[in-house]
Formats: sequence, C-alpha cells, structure tokens
Amino acid sequence: MKKTEKYTQFALCREMMETPGIIRNFKLKDTPKTVAAIKSAGKLFLTGEGSSRIFPAKNVIYTARKAGMDLNMATDGGRQAAEYNLSDFVVFGASNSGSTKEVIALLDHLRKAGHKNCFGLTAREGTKLSTLAHQTFVLNCGWETAVAATKSVAEQALVYQELLAQLQGTSLAGKLGQLADAVEQALTMDIDPAMIKAIANAGTIYFAGRNDGVAEELTLKTNEITRKKSDFLEGTYAVHGIEEVMNSNDVVILINPFKAELEKIKETLVDGVGLKVFSVCDEDTMFGTLKVKDAGTLRNYVYLAAGWNILVEVGVALGINLDKAERARKVGNEFVN
Repeated sequence: MKKTEKYTQFALCREMMETPGIIRNFKLKDTPKTVAAIKSAGKLFLTGEGSSRIFPAKNVIYTARKAGMDLNMATDGGRQAAEYNLSDFVVFGASNSGSTKEVIALLDHLRKAGHKNCFGLTAREGTKLSTLAHQTFVLNCGWETAVAATKSVAEQALVYQELLAQLQGTSLAGKLGQLADAVEQALTMDIDPAMIKAIANAGTIYFAGRNDGVAEELTLKTNEITRKKSDFLEGTYAVHGIEEVMNSNDVVILINPFKAELEKIKETLVDGVGLKVFSVCDEDTMFGTLKVKDAGTLRNYVYLAAGWNILVEVGVALGINLDKAERARKVGNEFVN
C-alpha cells in the first residue's frame, strides 16, 4: 500500500496510514484511579464487540500472561459477560461510538447491581457509555469514516497495554517511536504480486496463529475489506481436521507461525490439500513470507499492519470500494434511547 491516489482515495487507507503517527504521539492521561483499581482488584475483564474487543483485549491478555503478570484477565462479548459474576473485577467496556448496545446493556446491568469499577473506552465525547462508566477514556485518533475500524483498534490496544505497563511501574513511551517506524514499514512495503493474486482468487482465506487477537482480527477485516469468506484457525487448529473441508483454491496465511508446526502444515495443507500457504513473520519461513521488523513485545501491532497491507492490496485488485460495505454498518448494533 503506497501513498498514491490509487490508495489514498479511500478513507480506509488514509486512516490506516494515520496509525504510525497515532502510535508515535500516544499518551494516556488521568490513569492513577484506573491503575489503582486494577492493582487493588487483581482482576480485569475486557469487553466490547468485534474489532473493539478482539485485538485490544486478546493482545494485552496474551502479553500479560507471557510476561508472567499476576493478574486475572479475561474477555468475552457483552451478552455472555452479563451471565458472569464480575462483582470483583475491574470491567472495561470498549465502544468507539459509545453506543454499542451490548456494551451499554452490560454496564447498565453492572451499575444497577452496585458495581464500583466500570470503565469506558470510546472515540467520542459525551456518549451513553460515559454516563455508565465511572471513568471514560476518549481516544485521540478521532472518528473513522471507513466501515472497517483500523487506527482505533491500534489505539485501544495501546490504552490497555499502557495501563498494564503503569501497573508494573513502567511505560510504553520509550518504545513507541521504534514501533511507529515498524508499523509504517509494514503498511507500505511491497508485497509479492503472486501472493496478492492467490489471495484474491481464493475461495476462502484462512488466518492461522496464536489466540492473541491478530489473526482473528484480520479474519474479520477480510470480510469487511475484501468481501471474501474467511476463518480463524487458532493455534494448531490448521492441522487438526479442518483440512477435510479445504480446497486447493483456498489460502492459509500464517501469522508469526510456530516453527515446530511448519513441516506439518506443509505436509497437511500444501502436499495434502494442494492449497497455497503464506506467512507474516519477522523472519523467513519455508513459505512465501511477508517479512516485517521485529518490534519485541509490541510485535503484534506490526503483524496487524502487515495484514492490513495485504488486505488492501487484495481489495484494490478486486476493484472493491474499500470504504463502503454492502451490508455491514459502522455501528453494528446501536443503543437507541
């Protein structure tokens, strides 16, 4: 994806290209109350719908568990979360519009039950969400025009990671410049035309990877950007039965794949099914690889940006209006007074 009219005619691409700047200039204010609440509770529940939950919540949970943080963290959508006992959790509800029905219903339910630690994350001032949360953080990225959320997803994730960094007495500040550079490179790097052609011609596009939000979020973005069918194959699911219904014109995109599984993937999917496999990674693999910079503990943002780049190229190759979905709405299920 380049900074040319071919791409910048779309708000989606312009918003994606704003992401490096948002990362570089990211600051999170008024956090002491929130950090103290999380520290006291030792339990954090992150909810939202679609892109407001998948990457922001799962990325920070993965990062915290990998770092060995002593913090009970979980995530689910609002309707399922309403069935849980969250009385001793700090609860974060993320909704860019501030009016997502499932999030509003959950926080309303918790407030009526006397919950004292409900927090909101939104892209707008003066929302319904802010009337239910004890404190609301408003993103600096602004409202997005394209149906597919992009820059807001990255900033939401940074909010959660910065809160956990502060909980540990540190900050992301010293890492943001390097991360912004890596994300910009991932967004603008050239992609092998053969990879784009194969993905554009695929019947189903599968994303395989860790349960850290990246592959799953790209699966959703595939529907919104390319209008193609997609599926998320968590962990090693790609070699545990799904091959029975795959076809040779399908494509699998591995996100930061497990090295120990590469030979098995080749045997099962390439040799067995005859489909094409690609990878997004910070090192070369045996498959066609979109190689990105290693950003350490923040590498997932780079993988996400590289995935956006792929999907934009596919969408453009297919002649799709990247900003206007036929059925999907900007606010999927909106609360109305």
